[in-house]
Amino acid sequence: MKVAVYKSYGPPEVLTIENAEKPTPGDDEALVKVHASSVNPVEWYTMTGLFIARFGNGIFKPKNTRLGVDYSGIVEAVGKQVTHLKPGDEVYGARNGAFAEYVCVKNHIYPKPVNITFEQAGGVAVAAMTALQGLRDHGRLQPGDKVLINGASGGVGTFAVQIAKALGAEVTAVCSTRNVELIHSLGADHVIDYCKEDFTRTGQHYDLFLDIAGSRSFRECRRVLTPKAYFVIVGGPKGNKVIGALSHVIKIRVASLGASQKVVFFVADFKREDFLLLNDLFNTGKVIPIVEKTFPFEKIADAFRHFGTGHARGKIIVTMV
Repeated sequence: MKVAVYKSYGPPEVLTIENAEKPTPGDDEALVKVHASSVNPVEWYTMTGLFIARFGNGIFKPKNTRLGVDYSGIVEAVGKQVTHLKPGDEVYGARNGAFAEYVCVKNHIYPKPVNITFEQAGGVAVAAMTALQGLRDHGRLQPGDKVLINGASGGVGTFAVQIAKALGAEVTAVCSTRNVELIHSLGADHVIDYCKEDFTRTGQHYDLFLDIAGSRSFRECRRVLTPKAYFVIVGGPKGNKVIGALSHVIKIRVASLGASQKVVFFVADFKREDFLLLNDLFNTGKVIPIVEKTFPFEKIADAFRHFGTGHARGKIIVTMV
């Protein structure tokens, strides 16, 4: 089978497609023929060799040369202890090393919703889980809350707009001019074009600020926060080559010392109950995964280059079939 590997840290050119032995599922695993996966910040930082990301994976060169987390596909075989799946089942979930034609999966394998494609399902796990947990668990979102999403047009943002609406929030989304129509179509109550308006000077106040773009300081953002608001940091600029987006997190944390608002940074945790909730949202049409562009497996480096521009609309997908 074919797999994507990187044997040194660097730009997308370090990615190559190689042949590897097709895996055999263990007794408690399912063998999945992968249809699609997607590019996330975790893969970008790992591949480019962000210094903090090298700990545990080799300081000078990567020990684990496989990338990819999200996947969708079809079950080809199951181990003798697996009773909830059978060959032919359409599935999706999360599994390290997903940029491959086949993967064996023990955990985090779920039925693919019938009304979304393999390409859409292949971009769900990391981004949708981050959006859901950022809003509900770390932002303590309640029905009727006013939510501001800064960076609404990317992978996490397009999920966050829809999930926040599904949870009963009044959603204000911040994006560039070219994405205003898209974000309106996803159900945002208000859309601010940051090219034309400063969202920190609108006079509005929000109970929850989901910061995906990391484009403004806490002093500026605090202008639009209610006294007991939650400020949830999901991402930030890629510029710092040592700690990446964590530089933004640190600046916000320091600037918010003594503030009445609660600042939170987190990394999503894959939970079965959350995948099942997402399935319900997909099946009822309340959330639709947005795919900007699809790249064939042999063009995976191009997918990473596109991601690296920082202007993706929704998810960037890599297809294996």
